[in-house]
Amino acid sequence: MLSFLTKRFLYALLVLWGVVSLVFFLFNILPGDPAKMMTGQRSDISTIESIRKELGLDRSKGMQYLKYLNDLSPISFHNFKDPESYFYLDTLNYNSKKLFNTSSSSVVVLKSPYLRRSYQSKKQVSEIIKETLPNTFILAFVSIIFATIIGIFFGIIAAIKKDSLFDRVSLLFSTLGMSLPSFFAAILIGWIFAFILGDLTGLNLTGNLYEIDDFGEGIHLQLKNLILPAFTLGIRPLAIVIQLSRNSMLDVLSQDYIRTAKAKGLSFSRIIWKHALKNSLNPVITAVSGWFASLMAGVVFIEYIFGWKGLGYVIVDSLNKYDFPVIMGCVLTISIVFIIINTLVDILYSFLDPRIRLSN
Repeated sequence: MLSFLTKRFLYALLVLWGVVSLVFFLFNILPGDPAKMMTGQRSDISTIESIRKELGLDRSKGMQYLKYLNDLSPISFHNFKDPESYFYLDTLNYNSKKLFNTSSSSVVVLKSPYLRRSYQSKKQVSEIIKETLPNTFILAFVSIIFATIIGIFFGIIAAIKKDSLFDRVSLLFSTLGMSLPSFFAAILIGWIFAFILGDLTGLNLTGNLYEIDDFGEGIHLQLKNLILPAFTLGIRPLAIVIQLSRNSMLDVLSQDYIRTAKAKGLSFSRIIWKHALKNSLNPVITAVSGWFASLMAGVVFIEYIFGWKGLGYVIVDSLNKYDFPVIMGCVLTISIVFIIINTLVDILYSFLDPRIRLSN
């Protein structure tokens, strides 16, 4: 078991290093000068050069990459005596704790990852993520709960009423739900329920979880703003859960122990709820655990269209402003969440099915 956990941990670190490297080199080959973006078009050359030196853009790509890895690492090396050093320990950026000295001027510290500062607001990227990540998590969580409950219910009914009109309609919905692009679904659902039927539904096209009232008297919780983005984000996992629930239930109903229960004279409802349901949920729970991580990464267009102030909204807004540190920080955060959830799911599988450990 220890060997399996070690392999999964090392694999997660390797994937994370690959993501960090890809994000760094991708955003460092894009056109545009960050120094000019920060100062505007009327800035003089000396100001631009000063900012480029402050950001380390005057160094080689290799040195910038090492500095980026050093900033992200929770254990990092720094120079604490020379402010002109490229790896100087700036207390304004690093909330660190000294571990030990490596030389008279170098030190190893324990710190939280430093994701740089926004080019536009000059705010630390970590603070922006702390403000928006909870909104994305709430949206993804509500979406997966909605998809799981409704999907299992409809899937079971479709299995019980196999080849009926309800079964055919559910299969059609599942096919459309899995093939419908998220951004198109968001536009379509917003147009129907917020514009055409807005007077009946009372729903807004855009809005956040908390809003300031028109009189500026305070911030109020607006749960209705969660309905449309959560429903839209949950369509695809809902379609998959319906299919999985239906197919799994049909497979369970064909087992010998179900036929034995029927032969004993048990009622059909008792067979379904007492014997078949529990055994049919295993593949559904497996899919749901993986889909939650995917939803965290798939909220970009939905959040932007519905004005939901989460990581996805920030990513699109930062792309429009060429605010690369914010984009890189948000992408890395989503990647880390994805890696952590999938690693935990792999470990959970190993406990549920020891064959997975043996095969690794």
